[in-house]
Amino acid sequence: MILDEELASVPVPRSLAKRQADAHKRLESGFQMWLATGSDGRGAHLIPVAYVWDGSVLYTATFANSRTVMNTKAHPQTRAALGDTADVVMIDASASIIEVADIGDDIAERYAKVSTDPRAYPEGMFVYMRLHPRRIQVWNGIHEFVGRTVMVDGRWLENSVD
Repeated sequence: MILDEELASVPVPRSLAKRQADAHKRLESGFQMWLATGSDGRGAHLIPVAYVWDGSVLYTATFANSRTVMNTKAHPQTRAALGDTADVVMIDASASIIEVADIGDDIAERYAKVSTDPRAYPEGMFVYMRLHPRRIQVWNGIHEFVGRTVMVDGRWLENSVD
């Protein structure tokens, strides 16, 4: 039998609107994430990277000949995690590779403020990656597993789906 004190200690899950607002805040104020890619037969590959957010898309950069880029070219799906294990924003995204010379000045300048500036290195050494979120989940404990999905198919939800 669950006692009233035990029920009172269970955190109340955030609303969908609050989770979406918290996701936006994390995306806008943060600059570091874990980025996972995968390729048939090679397993998952996980790296820490800096990012910038333009309001709808994440941008990061890495070495052009890296396993991350090879995986992304073979399978352009990624998973990014912002925050820590106690309060996470998990983003499944479709990814594309952008040559350094083809990135917009605004993104390049903003990225240079949070990480190594790919423009300062020899041509072909780095590439940018553009990550288009397809699904976003937000939770800060088991009490928030239900309702953790806040975006599906690239669209912010109006009603909870899980």
